[in-house]
Amino acid sequence: MIVTLPQRHGIDLTVAAPPSKSFTHRALIAAALARGTSTIIHPLIADDTKLTMAALRRLGVHLEAGAHSVTIEGCDGAFSCPPGTVLDLDNSGTSLRLLTSAALLSDHPVTLTGSTRMQERPVGPLADALVALGGRISFEQKTDFPPITVRGRLEGGNATIDGSASSQFASSILMAAPYAQHEVTLSITGTPASQSYLDITAGVMTDFGAVIRREGYTQFQISNQNRYTGHTYVIEGDYSSASYFFALAAICGGRVAVTGLNPDSVQGDRLFLDALQEMGCQVTYAHDGVTIEHEGSLAGITIDMSSAPDTVQTLCMVAAVAKTPTVITGIGHLKYKESDRLAVTVERLRQLGGIANTDDDRIIIQPATLHGGTIDPANDHRTAMSFAVLGLGIGGVSITGAECVNKSFPGFWDAIKDVMG
Repeated sequence: MIVTLPQRHGIDLTVAAPPSKSFTHRALIAAALARGTSTIIHPLIADDTKLTMAALRRLGVHLEAGAHSVTIEGCDGAFSCPPGTVLDLDNSGTSLRLLTSAALLSDHPVTLTGSTRMQERPVGPLADALVALGGRISFEQKTDFPPITVRGRLEGGNATIDGSASSQFASSILMAAPYAQHEVTLSITGTPASQSYLDITAGVMTDFGAVIRREGYTQFQISNQNRYTGHTYVIEGDYSSASYFFALAAICGGRVAVTGLNPDSVQGDRLFLDALQEMGCQVTYAHDGVTIEHEGSLAGITIDMSSAPDTVQTLCMVAAVAKTPTVITGIGHLKYKESDRLAVTVERLRQLGGIANTDDDRIIIQPATLHGGTIDPANDHRTAMSFAVLGLGIGGVSITGAECVNKSFPGFWDAIKDVMG
C-alpha cells in the first residue's frame, strides 16, 4: 500500500487518541496471570496487541476479544500449555520481552521467536537475570538473541539487570515477580532506557493488586504474597500516537485537539508537548485532552528524549522544518527498535533534502529546504507515521508499505484523511 501526502497548511482538527499500546500489553498479561475474571475496557486492538493475545491463548488462557473490550479468565499464575509450545511474536518486541519471564510460570518449556528483525534484537541481559532467579535459558540459534527457550521455575531472590538497553527487560521480570516462589529484588544498573515505562509497569501491577517497594529506578522489591486479582481495567489514551497529531499543528500550522488523554499520565511521551512548547507552539491542557496551536516559524532546541523514545522520530520531523538547529540526545537505544531508527530517520530525511546526522546517542538536524520524495519506512510503523506528518507539511511525499501502521495504530490513515482531503 502506497499513500501520497499532499501539502496542507492551516489545519483545524479534533481527533480522539487511540488507546495506549504499552498499557494494553501490560494489562493483558496481568489479567492473564490474575485469579478471577478481568475485563479490559478500551484496549488497543492492533497487530502487536493481537500477538500478545494469541500468545496468551497458546499458553492456555481463555480470552475473548470484542470491539471495545477484552474478557480474560486468569490462570492464577500457572500457564497450562502443551510440550513444545512456540510463541511466534513476529515483530512485537514488547510481546516477546514481557512474555519471556512469564513463560517461567508454564508447566512446560516455552520457545519465543519472531521475525528476522526480531532475531536481531538482543535479549541477553533479560536471560541472565532470569537465570539468577531460577530459570534455565537456551538460545536456539545465536547467543543472546531469539529464538529463546525458557525452562525451569521462577524461584525468586535477587537479580541485577542492565537497564540501559531496554526498560522492557526489567518490566518483564517485574510483571512475573508476584508469582515467584520467594520475594524478588531486582536491581537495575545504568540509566534505564525509557524509564517512564517502568512507571507504567509498576502502575498496572499495583492496580491489579501487586505490592512493590522501590527506590526510584534502581531497585524494586516485589512481594510474592500479593498476587494479581481480576477486575475491570480501563486503558488510557496514548501520548505516543497522539504525537503525530500534535506535530501536524506544529508543521502545517493551525490547531489540533486530541481528546481521551490523561493529563496526569505517567507516560514519558508527554515530554513531546514540552518540546513543542519550547519550539514555539501553544499548548493547552484540558481535563480530557490537549490542544496544540501554532502559526509562524519554529525554533530548534536541544533536548534529552531518553524518557520519550517513541516520539523522537516525530520530533525529528518538526525539527526538520525549524529555522534553527535541533539536537536530540539520550536516544542510542533506538538502534534496537523495529528498525535502527537513528540511521533510518537520518537517511530518509536526507532523501527529502534534509540535513541530519547521528552518532551513538544523538541526532542533529539543521535547517534545510525540503522537497517531496518516496519514503520506505523499512516496515517500521513509527517511521511511516512520522514521515506522513512531515509529508503533509511539504507535499509530494509517498509512503510505501503504509500498512505497517497497523502494528500500533490501525486507524492512522483514516484519522488524517480529512487533512489529506
